[in-house]
Amino acid sequence: MLAILKLIQSIFSTLHSDGTPRQVAAGMTLGAALGLTPLLNIHNLVVLLLLCVLNVSFAGGMLGWAFTVPVGFALDPVFDRIGNALLMSPGLRPLWTSWYNLPGMPYTNFNNTVVLGSLVSWLVLLGPLYLLARWGIARYRATWGQKVMNSRMYQVLSASKVYNMYRWFRPE
Repeated sequence: MLAILKLIQSIFSTLHSDGTPRQVAAGMTLGAALGLTPLLNIHNLVVLLLLCVLNVSFAGGMLGWAFTVPVGFALDPVFDRIGNALLMSPGLRPLWTSWYNLPGMPYTNFNNTVVLGSLVSWLVLLGPLYLLARWGIARYRATWGQKVMNSRMYQVLSASKVYNMYRWFRPE
């Protein structure tokens, strides 16, 4: 129950943050890479580094990650088929062989069909994910944002943040 409350709090705090819809959407799109692809890969380290270095919403990235993890697990069979088709393509085999023989490339796990298929799928969906997230955030802020901030539920969630801080520092 506490985890769900924390997720709802992070959703609202990200949607009502000072970041522009572009920054939050870019963060969510980068976070989608973490959620759609298997986590322990070098490209996810690059994505995490980009989340820290670029002027994007880090909270949006974590939110995008949280939203796309279940989708990534559900689409693993599709990613496997895409990766298998790419790896077994006779026209691409010399490319994969030459890449795999480069120093450091074996650590990318591109020889894994799920890793390759999910990364290629994320790259294909990069533009649409960004545009959809930017549109959704801008639309939310223009229509429902102020109503939600004035609602009793939002005030309770905001108050629970204060309570969570109090719990950290209260004497036992």
